[in-house]
Amino acid sequence: MTTSTILFDVDGTLVDSNYLHVDAWQRAFDASGVPVDAWRIHRAIGQDSERLLNSLVGERDDDWVERASELHSRFYREQADRLQAFEAAGALLRALRERGLATVLATSAPDDELQLLRDTLAADDAVTATTSADDVDEAKPDPGIMNVALDRVGASPEDAVMVGDSVWDMRAAGRAGIRAIGLRCGGSGAEELREAGASRVYDDPAELLRRVGEWV
Repeated sequence: MTTSTILFDVDGTLVDSNYLHVDAWQRAFDASGVPVDAWRIHRAIGQDSERLLNSLVGERDDDWVERASELHSRFYREQADRLQAFEAAGALLRALRERGLATVLATSAPDDELQLLRDTLAADDAVTATTSADDVDEAKPDPGIMNVALDRVGASPEDAVMVGDSVWDMRAAGRAGIRAIGLRCGGSGAEELREAGASRVYDDPAELLRRVGEWV
């Protein structure tokens, strides 16, 4: 099997941001009069925001959804100084580029949040292309972002690997016909990642880098 392209989720995969999202969504829901337990929010993180909202609070009118989403974005950005790249995240990207592989940030985050993540990673020199939720009508687990990412570097599903931390990443990759690698650093368990389609599971980018010969 020849691998030419590595697609990366970013939130919870390369940057330690999932729990900041949980906090921001919980505060947004509280302010909107619909409290939601943090653990339930964590289980929904990583998928399309419309799906996330519907799974947690059910159908709401457009004004309510817009306000909750704006509050989440505001509360998240207020904590941007707490974002941290996982150990060796940048080194992993650079090591893959040195091997001649294309690296694509394929995230469900909107463009403004993706910029925060890119600033945190400080590894744009090792990134071939990026995608975001703004590139598609529906984000993960829909495979649209995966398809856009492949198109941007001229790769086929058979030549690519998707690295992510959530079941939504694994399912999106599977629907796109891409081999998936799961990371535990976003808070999901190894077994649930495997059940969602991960061919291998590692702890974090540092372990992925140490064992790069196993999966590339």
